[in-house]
Amino acid sequence: MHPGGTAPAVEAVGLVKRYGATTALDGLDLTVSPATVTAVLGPNGAGKTTTVELCEGYRAPDAGRLRVLGLDPVADAPALRPRLGVMLQSGGVYAGVRATEMLTHVARLHAHPLDVDALAERLGLASCGRTPYRRLSGGQRQRLALALAVVGRPELVFLDEPTAGLDPQARRATWELIAELRADGVTTVLTTHFMDEAEELADAVAVVDEGRVVAHGSPAELCGGGADVLRFTGRPGLDLVSLRQALPDGSGAAEPSPGSYRITGDVGPRLLATVTAWCAQHGVLADRITTRRHTLEDVFLELTGKELRP
Repeated sequence: MHPGGTAPAVEAVGLVKRYGATTALDGLDLTVSPATVTAVLGPNGAGKTTTVELCEGYRAPDAGRLRVLGLDPVADAPALRPRLGVMLQSGGVYAGVRATEMLTHVARLHAHPLDVDALAERLGLASCGRTPYRRLSGGQRQRLALALAVVGRPELVFLDEPTAGLDPQARRATWELIAELRADGVTTVLTTHFMDEAEELADAVAVVDEGRVVAHGSPAELCGGGADVLRFTGRPGLDLVSLRQALPDGSGAAEPSPGSYRITGDVGPRLLATVTAWCAQHGVLADRITTRRHTLEDVFLELTGKELRP
């Protein structure tokens, strides 16, 4: 139980899922608190989609314990599914059906749905409501998928890349809707590749890699553990030992690529003055000096690496 006696909306312990010789999940642990937004991040092949599919009851784990709204997603599927909203990236809609017809149909499957016309207007679907699905643009299909996921007033909604392919206005409208769902007590689990989206929306972030959760916490907690960054360019091969000795305690210096230098620590006037003074003493013309706070993207790359995944 969570503090105050509230059960988690999602509780996964030691989840294992294999597809033949491939292990998609390798002892994954994840807890999602009620009435929050949790962003699940990870590189391609990390296990994000498998985790969400297990929570939705589309697949069963090979090992481990999983409870969603206190129920087993597979054994208790008839009781659980009416309480869930699921947004898919593709599929699930008849090619010839009109957008409003599909939304109305799904709304009628629920006891207390949202107002279809108001939701369509909110997500910019009113103007294309009579357009067959196959003729909708990618962004319109994405907004319809979101509407289908939330029209039934779910207690828990899973959103797969909810703003992929959306223009800035539609993306902002989606963010506002997700925030309103949280205010209404709805729990949201979303996967996204947009780090700014996770920082903006999420109460908690779970970074998944190689089938495990490798970091979990609020964006502030995850970013707060890292240092701010000062970067500058100069001639290659500077004496980093001497530079580190000159820096304040807790700072670090590295040369990620020839002539490009990265200083970490409490980036402020003192650190900047120290670096520029050291450069002057060693005859270094520091160029392109920039400062940047530690971001969720920095954390993500530090945890999962910078190499491209297939």
